[in-house]
Amino acid sequence: MYPPTPTGILWPVKASLPSVSPLHRVPALLFVAAVLLALAAIGPRPAAAAQPGLSSAGATRSIVTIKPLGLRDGRVKITDKVTIAGTLKPFRPGQRVVIKFFHNAKQLKTRVVKVRKGAGNYGSFKTSIFTKMAGRYAGQATYFGQRGSDPVSPDATRRKSWKVRFPSLRPSQCGKVIRVLRQALNDLAMVPSNNSCFDGKMERAVLAYRKLNGLGRSAAASPSVVRKIFNREGGYKVREPGLGDHMEVPLSRQVLVFAKGKRPYAIFPIASGAPVTPTILGTYTVYRKDPGYNSLGMYNSTYFIRGYAIHGYKSVPNYPASHGCLRTFIADQPRIYDLTFIGQPIVTYGDARSLSPFDSLGYRGLDPARFGPPS
Repeated sequence: MYPPTPTGILWPVKASLPSVSPLHRVPALLFVAAVLLALAAIGPRPAAAAQPGLSSAGATRSIVTIKPLGLRDGRVKITDKVTIAGTLKPFRPGQRVVIKFFHNAKQLKTRVVKVRKGAGNYGSFKTSIFTKMAGRYAGQATYFGQRGSDPVSPDATRRKSWKVRFPSLRPSQCGKVIRVLRQALNDLAMVPSNNSCFDGKMERAVLAYRKLNGLGRSAAASPSVVRKIFNREGGYKVREPGLGDHMEVPLSRQVLVFAKGKRPYAIFPIASGAPVTPTILGTYTVYRKDPGYNSLGMYNSTYFIRGYAIHGYKSVPNYPASHGCLRTFIADQPRIYDLTFIGQPIVTYGDARSLSPFDSLGYRGLDPARFGPPS
């Protein structure tokens, strides 16, 4: 109630209110606290937006866009070229953008690219990269802006990515993929041909790689095998590096490895002794070399103990089949013969008894006509 005063001002008079239990005040207090927290979260009112087309400093706003060209369903074939094409608005003479390429999220290359006049107020630019590794690639463009009397603000794109696909390779196929595959096989110490075609020597190099890595004893260059080779996966780890320049023969893998210390430098496919006439195990040295063919059809024989030898032969199946010798393809044997020398150590180890034409690794015979004596 507000009783009158002499001056006409109404003074509030304390009214009797019903008492409120402290427990009944809790919901009200909680409500007030919630309102205060909400106001704090909203924060101060934002300033007015800048004028469209201008930054807060008055520079003309730039817009950069890019698009990877040469893709199919977001992928590109290994060794193929991908072009990053882009636009920049507004165009100004002398503009440049920085293009960064990434591989598996790590920066791979950086290029500074000139922007050329395009249609209207747009500039355009492009640059390319060849995909030589498996994984995910990406490109990103950055424009750092322009100062002076006609300033332009900086801008950058998001990363645009793509993946790599691998083809199957066929005998007699030629091209860039084969050429790059050859280098990858060389890096793994296989011995492919020196041209750009999938010839017999290339097949034998793939066969050696597959044998070494337990991928099935065939020369099939499937997409998964091509990918592993390009990634340099599955190299040979030398067993006896202390022997210097020597040979190692892991019989369970059916390959012959030449190594210097820890570094293998030439790996060839072989066929060792059959289960009933196995190849002898141990460490030996080359004691005799017989060039040419002998009466048994052995070609360029290199003996390391008694009658056990490394020699070329007309039949080299993808399983142990000899009388104890290490058979090699006739076309490979001249190179193998040149790499061996009297006194050279050789280590034979492992178990080849489980390998047969019908084992779980699979068997695909190779056409002997493709691997005959070199002309």
